[in-house]
Amino acid sequence: MALVYSTDAGRMCPQCRQPQAQCRCAATAQAGAMGDGRVRVSRETQRRGGKTVTVVRGLPLHAEALATLGKRLRSTCGTGGTAKDGVLELQGDHVERVLAVLVADGFAAKRGGG
Repeated sequence: MALVYSTDAGRMCPQCRQPQAQCRCAATAQAGAMGDGRVRVSRETQRRGGKTVTVVRGLPLHAEALATLGKRLRSTCGTGGTAKDGVLELQGDHVERVLAVLVADGFAAKRGGG
């Protein structure tokens, strides 16, 4: 049974069992979602039925900012894609165009893979 209220401290966080004012669960989860800061742009075809996908890994952005950047890259490249698990995937081979946009935004992006 999860503790949700204490007469001493008031509302309690169910994960860390600390008072709500001292809870750090949200900050920890948000920090874990960010990339390692080494932005790599690569082209992959494995496990995708032979379709080419441009993959961007390591962006130091939170989920909302990652989704916004993904939308901008998709519209720039004129293609579909997704942002999941801290990784951007764009349909098609758009490595050079994505690198140009990321460098213009101030990211130290490099081409990854072969």
